[in-house]
Amino acid sequence: MKQLKLLHVLLRLFYALPLIFAFSATGYAEDTPFRIEFVTNYKSFQFKAQEELIKSSKAIMPGEIQALINDAMSPEISQGQKMFMLDAANAMASGLNHYHGGGKKLLRKINKLIKEELEKEKAKNAELMKWNDEERFLGNFVMKTYEKEMAEKGLAPVIYPHWIHRIWFECKVCHQDIFIMKRWRNDITQEKIESGQQCGKCHNDKLAFGIEGNCDRCHLAGKPESDRLHNVNRIDHKTIKAVADKVGAEWNIDKLSGGRIPVDRFGFIDWLNMKKSGVFKPIHSLDKDYEPETRDNMILFESKSKAKNVLFSHDVHSNWIKCSSCHPEVFTKTLTNNVKMVRMSKGQYCGHCHGKVSFTFADCTRCHIQEKGVMFEGALLHKGKPKKKKKKKKKS
Repeated sequence: MKQLKLLHVLLRLFYALPLIFAFSATGYAEDTPFRIEFVTNYKSFQFKAQEELIKSSKAIMPGEIQALINDAMSPEISQGQKMFMLDAANAMASGLNHYHGGGKKLLRKINKLIKEELEKEKAKNAELMKWNDEERFLGNFVMKTYEKEMAEKGLAPVIYPHWIHRIWFECKVCHQDIFIMKRWRNDITQEKIESGQQCGKCHNDKLAFGIEGNCDRCHLAGKPESDRLHNVNRIDHKTIKAVADKVGAEWNIDKLSGGRIPVDRFGFIDWLNMKKSGVFKPIHSLDKDYEPETRDNMILFESKSKAKNVLFSHDVHSNWIKCSSCHPEVFTKTLTNNVKMVRMSKGQYCGHCHGKVSFTFADCTRCHIQEKGVMFEGALLHKGKPKKKKKKKKKS
């Protein structure tokens, strides 16, 4: 029984500190001979040596542990380093208490600090995640860059509903001339809007409501009124129709089945369905003399999995966006882009839009529709990234 208890303590010393060897990388905890040996034993799984070290270090261990605690509470180190040090101090205190006694006070102190730090981290994560619910509808995002400044003025952050604006405007109206199509790249400010830039291109009391005296129409994050911005069943058809008429777009409510916006099996708006059915017709540009540029060729992407191949339509995409939105930053103009699902899920290639403002990757059959072994007539074949040729070893 005594041997089992000893083994349990030793295992705790070894496995409770997954990155204890990070001490030397912190630059705060002094690399004393005791700590160096403690870490060496840990890394090489020297159970017997660790036991002997703790047995022979009774006099210095309380000071070593307290020094670690002091270093861990330095405001200059990262949260990760702080937790590593506290875990290390906890393991050392456990060893001190088991072999020599007198470690319980230190253990209580350390465990209290660990609990406090975990609560701080929990609160920090809650703060970071608090707007996630407002962004649950595909395409909506909370403009929170100047959250502190807005809060000082008694304002909530702005929720921008992509889907509502998409009814009236093609994506190319705003991207790339007014906004770069990448989050955090535009530095949207009140001053710029007031001067007629960014949102102020339309929100000027001419094309759309102005910003003067209308703060509560956009600063809605966290308020009950925000529900209408991510609930298609609460859409105000009358207002949508009035705005469409004003900007030169179309919103034909009579072509909606039961007056409801069609959604896919994941609950997101089926824009192509609505467009083909003539439910809406957005404008291409704020410039009346603008001539839309489209491409009508197809590109076949051969799937390396069991899924069908993908037949990409330039016509469908170029009706929504400008060529400059994708080329050359997202895709090079060759057929050798190294397109992979894992890269898309990280926001590359098709992931630049899909999963953010367009339908998600979870709906595989929206893209994987072309039977394998069947080449669509006139389609270009995407070759992918060419494989590097292996260098032949020279015969000696």
